[in-house]
Amino acid sequence: MKDMIIATKNSGKTKEFKTFFAEYDINAMSLPELSHEIEDIEETGTTFEENAALKAEQIAELLQIPVLADDSGLVIDALDGRPGVFSARFAGEPKDDQKNIDKVLAELEGVADRTARFVCVLAVSVPGEKTVFKKGYCDGRIADAQAGHNGFGYDPIFIPKGYPQTMAQLSSDEKNRISHRSDAIHQLRDWVKNLR
Repeated sequence: MKDMIIATKNSGKTKEFKTFFAEYDINAMSLPELSHEIEDIEETGTTFEENAALKAEQIAELLQIPVLADDSGLVIDALDGRPGVFSARFAGEPKDDQKNIDKVLAELEGVADRTARFVCVLAVSVPGEKTVFKKGYCDGRIADAQAGHNGFGYDPIFIPKGYPQTMAQLSSDEKNRISHRSDAIHQLRDWVKNLR
């Protein structure tokens, strides 16, 4: 069985990636499962790709093992792509989902064009090889008010295309099926089959 590090401390993400990699006889481990602690990698990039690559490449270099990292966020057309790479800290430090939601709704007050998308970039770094990127999307629009409790981040104000309710009103299974992360993971399939 091959090993793969998932560069996250998020248990929800870890579970999703573990399930995916198990199909290919790959033992995926999250950062908290490692025998020694890895310090947080500062996300200094200006794109999702740069931030994901920073995490994947630095940890792969350190541990000499394949590492998958992701960077994701919300892109709103009427806000010129914001909050984008700053999604987690849109309302400032410390991270606060509710304050981020409030800021988005305030900035979109009275705005007719509410189209938006969640974006997820996966970077896979194998020591000695070029980093592989996969990019997933979930298109939709921003609701006028938040609704639902099944989710985190911007889920309570994001209405996926083709749905009448927000992401936070969907079941976990339904959400995972249409999510930007699921889209990006799906694109990894051909690459994983060739992993030595």
